Amino acid sequence: MKATTVTAFCPGHISGYFKRVNGATPASTGSLGAGIVIDSGVTATVTRSNKITVHIRRKNRDGTIREQLVGSPLIESVMKKLGQTVSIITQCSLPIGAGFGLSAAALLSTLTAVNRLHNLNLSNHDIAVLAHEAEVRYQTGLGDVAACQAGGWVVRDGPGIDAPIHRRYDLTKPIYAVSFGPIHTPSVLASPQQMERVASAFPHHAPRNGEDLFSVSQHFTLKSGLATEEILEVIRLCNARKIPASMTMLGNGVFAYGESAKEILAPYGEVYECRIAKGGPRITGVSL
Repeated sequence: MKATTVTAFCPGHISGYFKRVNGATPASTGSLGAGIVIDSGVTATVTRSNKITVHIRRKNRDGTIREQLVGSPLIESVMKKLGQTVSIITQCSLPIGAGFGLSAAALLSTLTAVNRLHNLNLSNHDIAVLAHEAEVRYQTGLGDVAACQAGGWVVRDGPGIDAPIHRRYDLTKPIYAVSFGPIHTPSVLASPQQMERVASAFPHHAPRNGEDLFSVSQHFTLKSGLATEEILEVIRLCNARKIPASMTMLGNGVFAYGESAKEILAPYGEVYECRIAKGGPRITGVSL
């Protein structure tokens, strides 16, 4: 019996530092860098339909809808490429466009669900290729798809989804984040001047462990010139309390590690709590 609706989930990704790599093709274009795959991300519910529709919903903790957008050129372009007409609802609780890798998570969860719904026989690698190429084309991300293929905190040694990725799981405490609003990722990634500063700020050594990830990322944040005064203020407060913290790339916000971080971030807005993800995209429900 054919499925009528399939639901899939993909974790998000907080990037700590990155460097753009321009390849000859979208597949060879991407970034080097490191970040944390988090257990909060995007759930996509995909239903058979005679046309492509996309609804993007951000929900409050109590399940009520906080924000809703209709249409997504990014997701719709991939559905058209596959020749699939489906109704798609993506749901998240984290802020959209705030450095949590939600565009990559939306693509991966949607493609995972569509693949099961229509029995397309795409491998996980095929799905990641499609998602990464769309992200590069629309300049919504460079390394999030590569990271979100599985869990852990990751160091990416090359661009694209086939480059070596090192995953570790030694961040056992909660990760807290606060957002001061979105950053328009395409405008940052398209700026040669900004990308030059980012490249010069790229660290000379990879993090030794999970907590060192925050130290290396913070050094990158300060050198890259991407941080706002609000971000720098929160980072200074965290440093005074010896709380590992850095900027969410690319988002106007801060992520910090450990229970003590919550009270430092609380005065600056809604605090989002997450933990390191144990795995990547997965099917969470099938209705016949």
